[in-house]
Amino acid sequence: QVQLVESGGGLVQSGGSLRLSCAASGSIYRIFNMGWYRQAPGKQRESVAIIGSGSSTVYADSVQGRFFISRDNAKNTVYLQMNSLKPEDTAVYYCYSNVQKVPNSGTLGYWGQGTQVTVSS
Repeated sequence: QVQLVESGGGLVQSGGSLRLSCAASGSIYRIFNMGWYRQAPGKQRESVAIIGSGSSTVYADSVQGRFFISRDNAKNTVYLQMNSLKPEDTAVYYCYSNVQKVPNSGTLGYWGQGTQVTVSS
């Protein structure tokens, strides 16, 4: 089994910063894409930022230039540095990892449990 454990959420004032972390553990041979998604009350889950195994990145338009995703492959960990936070960034943030458990096998997607980020105005 694979577990993803997130940390770093909390309450911050508008304009502030937070850094989220997500560590994957368990039966892992290789991790391909890793990413962060968020879900605000009454809204669908949306992609925030994705990072490939070669560290290529894709960001949602709404966070471009404010959020930065990175990864440490040795630690199977993905980070999300969130700057200039706005009240509309308030949501539960989930990490995602596309995991290959053994060589020459397919991959499975795993989700973290979610961490609350609240930005006050």
